[in-house]
Amino acid sequence: MYDRMRNPIQTRLKQHRTNPETGIYSVCSANRFVLEAAMLQAREDNSLLLIESTSNQVDQYGGYSGMTPLDFVSFVKNIANRVQMPWSHILLGGDHLGPNVWQNEPAGPAMSKAVNQIKAYVKAGYSKIHLDTSMSLKGDPLTSSGIITPELVAERAADLCAVAEITYAARSRVAMEPCYVIGTDVPVPGGARHDLSGIEITSNDRVRQTIKLTHSAFIGRGLQDAWKRVIAVVVQPGVEFSDTTVIDYNHRAAGKLSKFISKTEPFLYEAHSTDFQFAPALTEMVQDHFAILKVGPWLTFALREAVFGLSAMEEEYFRHKKTVTLSQIKKVLEDTMLSKPEYWQKHYHGDVGEQAFARAFSYSDRVRYYWPEPGVQESLNRLLHNLKNDPPPLNLVSQHFPDQYWKIRRQILQNDPVHIIHDCIRKVIKYYADATRMLRV
Repeated sequence: MYDRMRNPIQTRLKQHRTNPETGIYSVCSANRFVLEAAMLQAREDNSLLLIESTSNQVDQYGGYSGMTPLDFVSFVKNIANRVQMPWSHILLGGDHLGPNVWQNEPAGPAMSKAVNQIKAYVKAGYSKIHLDTSMSLKGDPLTSSGIITPELVAERAADLCAVAEITYAARSRVAMEPCYVIGTDVPVPGGARHDLSGIEITSNDRVRQTIKLTHSAFIGRGLQDAWKRVIAVVVQPGVEFSDTTVIDYNHRAAGKLSKFISKTEPFLYEAHSTDFQFAPALTEMVQDHFAILKVGPWLTFALREAVFGLSAMEEEYFRHKKTVTLSQIKKVLEDTMLSKPEYWQKHYHGDVGEQAFARAFSYSDRVRYYWPEPGVQESLNRLLHNLKNDPPPLNLVSQHFPDQYWKIRRQILQNDPVHIIHDCIRKVIKYYADATRMLRV
């Protein structure tokens, strides 16, 4: 048997109903520097920290990160121990869980793999599950719009929820109740691949239909208790980003959607693709009941910016010192991305020059897939070693990191490359912490 533990995410979102300025942000990353920075910020705020891994990043086979859900839990725990972040303040979520990775397979094997994926996540102790069954599988009947019916989406989501509940009930120790996120208007993970002129805000009718159909499918499977733990619906609030463009949040345009959910207790919205929004817009989104703000590529984009800045300092400071071997991190990254194009080729278009520019600077930040590569790791470690072993003078730091320069001068930040990286990432995270009022547990 098991003892139920109330999920703090539900408690947090319940507070939103009485205080719409409160919410929770979700860090969607498996990058060491990002997770370290997020934990340092949450530790300073004494707040909860929600960390999510995606279905293609972490699964029962290892995903592109090479980690199973259990591996990811160990990975996060090790980082938490290193930065002295209380494990009790960390929550883990699974994003886009479902047959997303196996869209080219028939429904039978694809859903079977999705079932095992859900089992692996729940067994590992993930307590927030995004049920994403919005994609068509090989042989699925399609509507005139070329998509599967919302009824089928709801039925498959309920099937996966049933598996999650059975898996949760089988756990033999004190376990936190899983909460669920549903929704069919799911943005493309990691940013759009197309022209953004066609982005449409989800209609109230579509949200109403999603809730009604999913509720019916849950009740039909005896999932009344699980339905009480459905906390949010994923919708398109009118925000998105591509290689060079960001669609900014429009409070007025999202007004109807906001008013609808305010009268549809206990549901709230989960907002994907909120990266690169203005800080005041993030606050507006929470007040408009997009109470779960997800961020991912912006954090590794900030990491990449910091590394490129450090690389520029390294080049300026050490290029005439024959005893120092330069990291050449930018060249190593470019060569690695060219040798393994599978993570960017479908996303970056145009001529050779445009593709090269996108590989380095795109908002969608496909660079994030390449940090774990051995050659990139070796180059990055050399960069960090060079700058830590012989820190550059502050007038050079000022050129590339003006914000961090003043913090170093005030002795609230060390002139250390890892500390500078963390601070650049934390600047982004703090926008989300402030927007969701994540100041105390």
